[in-house]
Amino acid sequence: MTTIEGFTRTRIAGDGVMLSVQQAGNGPALTLLHGYPQNGMCWAKVAPVFAQSFRVIIPDLRGYGQSDAPADDPDHQTYSKRQMARDIIALMDGLGLSQAMVLGHDRGARVSYRLALDHPQRVSRLGIIEIAPTVDYWDAWGREMAMAAYHWTFLAQPAPLPERMINADPTAYIDWTLQSWTLAKSLAAFPPASLDAYRQQSRDPARIHAMCADYRAGAGPDRLQDEADRDAGRKITAPLHFLWGHHGFPARTGDPAGIWRGWAKTVTDNACESGHFVMEENPEAVLAAYLPFFQNAGAAQS
Repeated sequence: MTTIEGFTRTRIAGDGVMLSVQQAGNGPALTLLHGYPQNGMCWAKVAPVFAQSFRVIIPDLRGYGQSDAPADDPDHQTYSKRQMARDIIALMDGLGLSQAMVLGHDRGARVSYRLALDHPQRVSRLGIIEIAPTVDYWDAWGREMAMAAYHWTFLAQPAPLPERMINADPTAYIDWTLQSWTLAKSLAAFPPASLDAYRQQSRDPARIHAMCADYRAGAGPDRLQDEADRDAGRKITAPLHFLWGHHGFPARTGDPAGIWRGWAKTVTDNACESGHFVMEENPEAVLAAYLPFFQNAGAAQS
């Protein structure tokens, strides 16, 4: 099993699935949640540094990496961010954690803010990397966003169309996706072991199905749940720090930090020189943003 240097990997129960989880370090709990088309190995450049100050917990989300990949259901609730958040609550319960700090990127950031909205007492601080909320992305959909984020509608098409197309050459599809979302349009930023892990999962049809289901949920229940929370005026209560790349997806919404200020009571933010995969393209920016943010919370966390 590919594992981040200094970390150990075990299987721990989520909510009806088994999650593959990497852990290292001591101190306040910090959970790192990955995005698409990656897995927990996306944190390889920053996790060992975080582990010097925190107990770092890195699950592969359901359907990704080495976690279970159940089949989707007709309403796409199986891969909704609400369901994935329940996995993280079950994981925390299994580890004996009443509360944790959470940092998420891409799809993992969507799980992270859903976790903070649905289970506010369990999240002490929230880090969001390179997304705007799901409903706001759909609301901002126009020519530029549609061309850049074409995968949102492609992957959400009914099964098995996108699965069959990707499974024809999954490694080429994953490589294209990764390099096209970087600032340099290159795979050079990805550590070899991490890149191999992304390619390996793409060769499993069950995981390609899970990734598509993730985006079907994004077009369905995730969007609707966001709308309901926005209409009800619900706010994230945990302090939130938002990091985004000048050349990533949120920048295309016009004012991504302003969007987050509408969703949380306390928001700080900064931008950096990067494409979408900030942890691998500019790990120094991630550490500079989040080490002090989470260390400031450490003294208050039990």
